[in-house]
Amino acid sequence: MNEKGVTTITLKKINKSKVYHYIYKQRITAKLQIVRDLQMGLSTVSQNLNVLEQEGLIERKGFFDSTGGRKAQAIQIVADAKISIGAGILKNMFHIASVNLYGEAVNMETFNVPYSSDPGYYDQVTDKIEQFISENHYTKDRILGISIATQGIISTDGATVTYGAIMDNSDMKLTDFSSRLSYPCRLEHDSKAAAFLELWNHNEFDNAMVFLLNRNLGGAVITNHCVQKGMSMHSGAIEHMCIDPDGPLCYCGNRGCLETYCSVNALEAAAGMPVKEFFTLLREDNDGGMQQIWEGYLQYLAFAIRNLNLVIDGPIIISGYLAPYFTEEDLEYLLERINSSTPFKLERRHLIVGMQGQYTPAGGSALYYVEQFMESIS
Repeated sequence: MNEKGVTTITLKKINKSKVYHYIYKQRITAKLQIVRDLQMGLSTVSQNLNVLEQEGLIERKGFFDSTGGRKAQAIQIVADAKISIGAGILKNMFHIASVNLYGEAVNMETFNVPYSSDPGYYDQVTDKIEQFISENHYTKDRILGISIATQGIISTDGATVTYGAIMDNSDMKLTDFSSRLSYPCRLEHDSKAAAFLELWNHNEFDNAMVFLLNRNLGGAVITNHCVQKGMSMHSGAIEHMCIDPDGPLCYCGNRGCLETYCSVNALEAAAGMPVKEFFTLLREDNDGGMQQIWEGYLQYLAFAIRNLNLVIDGPIIISGYLAPYFTEEDLEYLLERINSSTPFKLERRHLIVGMQGQYTPAGGSALYYVEQFMESIS
């Protein structure tokens, strides 16, 4: 093929990408607006719109209000033309979430299946994933891939869990899932997946610290607009930051880790009841007993945030299972405790709460394939 032919093909791909990404960013637009803003010819835009529509990636739906002439047709991407699926594997259950091309959660479900390293467990999980796909009527051509987020440090090649003290899953392998599923698959650390979701939702952040307040505590560091993994893939493992060397025994074998103070397990142990019951009583508590437990929890969390904010000068994101339980009063109390003994005050606008709760790792892991798809149209 001659150079002119290659250039023509390349130009067509570039124009198609520009049109699609413009529509994606605008959410809803009109043909003449695309022509004007991209400075493309009307025929070029029309051709690319026809191609994208034939591929099922965009749709023309409704009309804009008339400004005196013919009504302009509204154009938008088909957000669920492609679906990515994430599974969040925990010790006693796993969550499944599907997300569309905007990274929005479409469907979510929880299955109470305790983790086990035997083949039967992986049969159950993958069967439930297939069931989830079938029940939501996702055809195979729409599925971009399946990401598995688990509690455990993942090897640099993504093939296996290298440290899995919580679930005793150090022998978990990507092939345990990929050999049973006919889709692209990958393994991800749940904390990193959660951070990716928060970064997706806060694209303006270059640096941030994520506190994943799940049954077991997790964390992640965002710098230069990337979720950091580190040399040995354990960057951001704030759960093992020592608060008191004589404190409670952590599952890692050491004492006084932040895990033993700020995990959901630690809060439930202090309250002597499940989290849902605790917060119900907390909001109705008259004698202050529940309030004292909650304030103690927030004080330890503030201590960790204050110290880590000196290292990572950026917003603090509270994410995971406990995040939806935080009220504005809780955040103000937390902020007051953070700022009570630091030379660098954290502003309220830089203390952020995630919104997907326990499904955060599952949804965040699924975004990997969405990002890949968006990059493929470029």
